[in-house]
Amino acid sequence: MSFDTRNGTRGGRQPGGRLLRWVNKLAARRIARNGRMPGLHFDALVLITVGKTSGLERRSPVGWFPGGDGSWLIVAAAAGAPKNPAWYYNLAAHPDQVRIELKGRTVVVTAEQLHGAERVEAWHQITTTAPQFGKYQQQTDRELPVIRLVPEAA
Repeated sequence: MSFDTRNGTRGGRQPGGRLLRWVNKLAARRIARNGRMPGLHFDALVLITVGKTSGLERRSPVGWFPGGDGSWLIVAAAAGAPKNPAWYYNLAAHPDQVRIELKGRTVVVTAEQLHGAERVEAWHQITTTAPQFGKYQQQTDRELPVIRLVPEAA
């Protein structure tokens, strides 16, 4: 499935800066160990991608939801910002060079963006579990991408 969600023209402020990078680094360490982050009402994982332009490894803490068949669902919400998060473009450029860390283990995955009925079903599950994602969608005019991370066959 293609990664084809364009940036929007309106939305909330996308978090950024040195403080966020520092917080993300701390969060990634904690999530990699136990799969949780204080204050979140859902599980989290560390998404490890290859930078679209730099080619360097990038680590991003993100919330996840069960996707069936052992897969994980994540949302490129960026807190309802008009632009997709950088990791979305990294996935689009290298969907087969992705790993996740959670609860002390590393899993090689392939990323695919959901569309149509699959996205609708996944979106309903996500917003039922974590209503703040529905609020993020209301803030922006881009459709928040839902990504399925499928574990590589052993």
